[in-house]
Amino acid sequence: MKRTRLTPAPLRPRDVLHVGSAGLRTRPLRVVLSALAIGIATMIAVVGSSASSKAQLLQKLDALGTNMLVATPGQGMFGEKVQLPEQSPGTVGRIDGVQQVGATGDLGQSVRRSEKIPPEETGGITLKAASEGLLGTLRGSMASGTWLNAANGRYPSVVTGHVSAQRLGISGPGRQVSIGGRYFTVIGILAPLPLAPEIERSALVGWSAARTLLAFDGHPTALYERSTDASDQAVRELIPHTVDPENPRNVQVTDPSSALQAKAATEGAVTNLLLGLGGVALLVGGVGVANTMLISVLERRHEIGLRRSLGATRGQIRLQFVTESLLLSGLGGLAGIALGAAATYAFAASGGMPWVVPLWAVGGGFGATLVIGTVAGLYPAVRAARLSPTPALQAV
Repeated sequence: MKRTRLTPAPLRPRDVLHVGSAGLRTRPLRVVLSALAIGIATMIAVVGSSASSKAQLLQKLDALGTNMLVATPGQGMFGEKVQLPEQSPGTVGRIDGVQQVGATGDLGQSVRRSEKIPPEETGGITLKAASEGLLGTLRGSMASGTWLNAANGRYPSVVTGHVSAQRLGISGPGRQVSIGGRYFTVIGILAPLPLAPEIERSALVGWSAARTLLAFDGHPTALYERSTDASDQAVRELIPHTVDPENPRNVQVTDPSSALQAKAATEGAVTNLLLGLGGVALLVGGVGVANTMLISVLERRHEIGLRRSLGATRGQIRLQFVTESLLLSGLGGLAGIALGAAATYAFAASGGMPWVVPLWAVGGGFGATLVIGTVAGLYPAVRAARLSPTPALQAV
């Protein structure tokens, strides 16, 4: 009598999905706990928080511009104090590519709320003469009141910086402060100036009033200029030779936005570090998936033995548990993305930042989750396939 060899029926994709999700359907709590252990939530949260912070910084840089330079007097050959020429604002303004120029000049007087306050108690407030073009060059704005102009800049009027107004206890225009033995009327308060913190801590009077009322000699101590982005570097090289052709080394030129640019670069480095930490969290999540799948194999030995006795091949058993591991990882990845995005949104909203979740982090993290989950499920799947039907059916 000729023997007929039985061949197992192949599993259709629908069948693979059905048997692969059986363990997840019967143990929903384990699915939730394993999903949270994946670690993609940590990765999305840390990368998204860093990206949101960097996006806010770049927005600030775009608004403030990176094309502003500040020229200040340096030191002479023998360490003596030097001065910028009185006509230096005009000469710098004639350089090709320069769009706006503003100037300030330090004054020696103190600014006090009342003449009864001792002069030595300055509160860290510096008195400066300011040109009319300073506000536009700084791209600043008024929190309240008006800026200095040709009319009010001739009279005893003063504009305070954001910080100096707080130190003087001034909340709006109309108050008077004591300067040089007489009272000046506050006509405006500046909004914060991230690129010019020295102006925030200053009180500013008009150039004409500084000359006539406060014995200002007219020599600026700081020149602020805006140029086109294309000519920024060329202007930087020309400023010292234009301001002081005989001794260009006596003029120092700085870029106030360099600190913010360095901070933005630092944010990028921090993002890479946090990405590495997120990768470690993903690996830990993979270990969690492997442990979950091993426990699932041990708990379902009877089911595995029954399937083997009914004709399921070892390959089909391996495919079942690899599919279950892949589904478990996929659910964990989706849950982690949602939790990480929600955590990033909370962080961004609390700091007034734009909500940024990089697509590369979402796609890469989810892909890595699937790969790690599949690899983590290989050993449990192979172990399940090696179970002999008879001992497995005897398991309770």
